[in-house]
Amino acid sequence: MKKWYIYAAIIVAAIIGVILLLTNVISDEESTKDDTNSVVSSKPLPIPPILEDKDPDPNRAEFHLTAQKGKTEILDGIESDTLGYNGNILGPVIRVREGEKVAVKMKNSLDDPTTLHWHGLRVDGENDGGPHSGIMPGDTWEPEFTIEQPAATLWYHPHMMQSTAKQVYEGLAGLFIIEDEVSDSLAIPKEYGVNDFPLIIQDKNIDKDGNMKYEPGMNDIMMGLYGSSFLVNGAINPFLEVPQGMVRLRLLNGSNGRTYHFELSNGQKFYQIATDGGFLEKPVEMTSLQMSPAERAEILVDFSELKPGERIKLIDSGSELSRTVTDEGAVELMELIVSEESTEVYEIPEQLTKIDRYDVEQANVTRDMVLAGVGATLTINDKTMDMTRIDEEVKLNDTEIWVVTNQRTGTQGGMPHPFHLHGVQFQVLDRDGNPPAENETGWKDTILVHPGETIRIITKFEHIGIFMYHCHILEHEDAGMMGQYEVK
Repeated sequence: MKKWYIYAAIIVAAIIGVILLLTNVISDEESTKDDTNSVVSSKPLPIPPILEDKDPDPNRAEFHLTAQKGKTEILDGIESDTLGYNGNILGPVIRVREGEKVAVKMKNSLDDPTTLHWHGLRVDGENDGGPHSGIMPGDTWEPEFTIEQPAATLWYHPHMMQSTAKQVYEGLAGLFIIEDEVSDSLAIPKEYGVNDFPLIIQDKNIDKDGNMKYEPGMNDIMMGLYGSSFLVNGAINPFLEVPQGMVRLRLLNGSNGRTYHFELSNGQKFYQIATDGGFLEKPVEMTSLQMSPAERAEILVDFSELKPGERIKLIDSGSELSRTVTDEGAVELMELIVSEESTEVYEIPEQLTKIDRYDVEQANVTRDMVLAGVGATLTINDKTMDMTRIDEEVKLNDTEIWVVTNQRTGTQGGMPHPFHLHGVQFQVLDRDGNPPAENETGWKDTILVHPGETIRIITKFEHIGIFMYHCHILEHEDAGMMGQYEVK
């Protein structure tokens, strides 16, 4: 009997030893992967250029885009294969005005089909750029539309079936900015690249050789890809010189799957002034901002109390996977360096705009959208995407309430899903029957739904055509967590 206990103890000890050895090997591999950040010197934040308008008519605009292959030096001295619009990675900023007629010539110089989706734009189905609008290699797509919505920070990216995640990951994304009389009149920073800065935040996996390859595993498909390197405007650990005064930051979570919690390393407050579809009615004071994939936010930060030369970090306090870690355990995304005193003096506006609220009593239809996932099977209303099937039929100019529920599944209770609706901007009515947070009371096109949570949204469908609704974790979208509705 004693020998049995001895043998059992030896076996248990051996098993524990193997587990510890494997843990150390995995830890060493992760350390090796994460060390890529430490060899990168801090570079100036790249500022995407404003795309030239080819039409001299002040009421019309014409833009030319080319989706192309490129090489980008993400790690110092090492070039990685990337994709970009009119360049090596990401794309220029398209800036338009409410009421303007817009024409775009989009050439596909890639080896694979792609599309060009206007994320957040109120537009008809033929010009939305969803998966039905595929552009073959060498072909050009020429959408035309009129800007029929207020000032906002939108974005554009591919939306090809089963290729969206890879093409966005490899660099195809850009901002689409709308201005109007309200944005003109507000006394807020608006000098692009001087006190008004775009920040496209993404996470990538970059190996020690500097390659940024998209090679998702089964866990990435189930959970969404989480990279171990963090890029802002296509650069790792960049720095930005900011005036000693008020600064406007336009944030886009351009990551495939990661939700961020943005904060400033000195803990100072900032004010959110806009969300996905435009200005909030009033600024919202905050010290931490949660943003899921595809969400946008504009914030005002006052650096007037800081001294020239003082440095603070934009951090993600909620990341599960860290690279550069502060004492608080947060991921450092970029550095902000205070320069000379600003020549402009701004104050936080008391009022930004007036938002006309949809009347719940005027809603014609209420629809249920149930998000669920077990393993690699990801569904909406128990269905996966089928390009030949219309899942919902909507009447033109109807106002509808969509009840979006994230159904708990499995022993771990599921995961959050950012729900995106094409062709419209919506308003959030409530979360589990409670009023939305102040910074979710504006126009939205993407909303994060937590496991077991139900969110009611309301919108009016004013454009005809076929549109998508889906989870904006791009691996989930490509795996079929998407449906389509037709307005007619």
